[in-house]
Amino acid sequence: MSLKRALPDQARATTNHVLVVNNFPLVFDGLPDSAYVREAQIVQSSSRPNSTAPLPFSSPTLWRKVKAGTFPKPIKLSERITAWNVGEIRAYLANIANQAGGT
Repeated sequence: MSLKRALPDQARATTNHVLVVNNFPLVFDGLPDSAYVREAQIVQSSSRPNSTAPLPFSSPTLWRKVKAGTFPKPIKLSERITAWNVGEIRAYLANIANQAGGT
C-alpha cells in the first residue's frame, strides 16, 4: 500500500513499527520500498512514548541529518505534506548497520 496521499489526522503510532490509520494498521517493515511515510511515522517522540519508530532519534535530529546530507531528503507531496521514501530509509538503515558491523 502506497502512502502517496496525505494521511488523516486520525493516524496514530503503535508498537512494532505499526501505524494505524482509520483503524487499519500499516507495518513499516511490510510497506513496499515505493511507499512514502511522514515524519511522525519514522522518528521517536515524547508525545508518542509507546511507539517504536524505525529511527532512534527525534524530529530535530532528523532535520539536522537531512540538512547535513546524511539522511535522505524528503519530497513534498503537497503544500503541507512532506514525506520520505521507504526504500531510501531502508537503504540508510542498512548503510548504518553495515558501518556498525565494520563492513
